[in-house]
Amino acid sequence: MKLISWNVNGLRACVNKGLMDFFKESDADIFCVQETKMRKEQADFTFDGYHEYWYSAEKKGYSGTAVFTKAEPLAVTYGLAVGLPDGTSEPDSEGRIITLEYDDFFVVNVYAPNSQYELSRLDYRMAWEDAARAHILNLDKQKTVFMCGDFNVAHKEIDLKHPKTNRRNAGFTDEERGKLTELLDAGFTDTYRHLYPDQIGAYTWWTYTTITARENNTGWRIDYILVSERDKAKIKEAFVYQQVFGSDHCPVGLIFK
Repeated sequence: MKLISWNVNGLRACVNKGLMDFFKESDADIFCVQETKMRKEQADFTFDGYHEYWYSAEKKGYSGTAVFTKAEPLAVTYGLAVGLPDGTSEPDSEGRIITLEYDDFFVVNVYAPNSQYELSRLDYRMAWEDAARAHILNLDKQKTVFMCGDFNVAHKEIDLKHPKTNRRNAGFTDEERGKLTELLDAGFTDTYRHLYPDQIGAYTWWTYTTITARENNTGWRIDYILVSERDKAKIKEAFVYQQVFGSDHCPVGLIFK
């Protein structure tokens, strides 16, 4: 099975920048995208040969996820099966998580909330993380889980170019990193780091605010594909497609036996 994940930062814009070339060339069994910023009915393009599942945010032009899959799933769930612990926020209005069930596994496409400037949304992010982890662990009790997407966090110092100067910045706080550690410790494997534990420069996002960031590979690795730890021996290959443009993120991929 070949699984691809890509934060496209606007699906229509990315299609106009060559997404379809990569989509056809990669020939993935399952292709997950984040930050679609659109609704399906707005699309003037099709993903031939694939079943399409879209989860758009209530707010127009914001967030959103979609999955394109060759094999029709048994079931599709939109949003989190559990609410946020604080009971004050609706977790399913931003189109952040789609779950597809197949005979032997689940695929969960995730676009984690950004903690924002001055960490104004960190508390919401922490509550969302707890709810998402509860959702994932419930699935993992049933069968293998693949969790992919933009996690909006660089886990270790090796996962961003300038860790020292980014401490306490959104995406590299102890709180955000701790939530990913908690998820991994609960029984999941970072597929890329499983194969390439010491690989530096394997970044998946580069800020648009610095013109030369991507050219100089001054980036962050914030896009992941995780798998249930008990199945890590079946990881055949993992990819970071830095040569693929069209977004401020690049795609990541997995081949699984």
